[in-house]
Amino acid sequence: MRYVLLSDVHANLPALDAVLRDVAERAPGAAVYHLGDLVGYSPWPNEVVDRIRSGGIAGVAGNYDSTVALGYKHCGCRSENPAQEALAHISFAWTCARTSEASKAFLGGLPFRLDLRPLGGHVAGPTVTLVHATPVNNLVYVTEDRPDAFLARLAVQAGLKSGDVLCFGHTHKPWHRVVDGVHFINTGSVGRPKDGDPRAGYVLLELDDAGASVTFVRVEYDVETAVQEVAQSGLPAEFAAFLRSGGAPVPEHPGAPA
Repeated sequence: MRYVLLSDVHANLPALDAVLRDVAERAPGAAVYHLGDLVGYSPWPNEVVDRIRSGGIAGVAGNYDSTVALGYKHCGCRSENPAQEALAHISFAWTCARTSEASKAFLGGLPFRLDLRPLGGHVAGPTVTLVHATPVNNLVYVTEDRPDAFLARLAVQAGLKSGDVLCFGHTHKPWHRVVDGVHFINTGSVGRPKDGDPRAGYVLLELDDAGASVTFVRVEYDVETAVQEVAQSGLPAEFAAFLRSGGAPVPEHPGAPA
């Protein structure tokens, strides 16, 4: 069984369209799922929701999806300093004001968790669990430097056993590790990578009797179109620079070290 896993599109329509084109060529017939955070930071919240909905792509709610749908006081995003927090509030207010009621209803209806059974469930086999961040909380960042003991606790919380797979996003940085036989896969980000690579990212997960195979795929897309649309939308210029750099620090002055 082949699964395509997308996460953290964050309203970046050019990135999503590029990924969907790549998926159609690279993995025709694969089951496609999203891991949340469809909206925020870029100017196409409704268009992205429409693509996901019309494509029949099932998935789970990210923190941005549920907070926009419910009109919460903020997006629940982690900020490293006051300036970053101020930008997050601008993005959230912009997104809430421009996301249609139909899109909010769709986002609000997304489940917190999905369990997939590649072998059908009528025989013993692996479970693939999809969440946005963790099995119990969408605001916790599961970064690659988390110790094995932390990941093992997540497996217990999710009720997973050796051979099972836990897939998540939220950090926008892709990685894969196996702890006590459980695969932990961070799918990275389609529309707002933070690993210094501006290309859109997704995961191709294949499962058979031999186990799980994980491929991290990066896709070129028209970053400059996204940058120009961000600039014209009234969203902060910092969001455009972020897309260009893939989340890498941008020097304040030409020639200054990053």
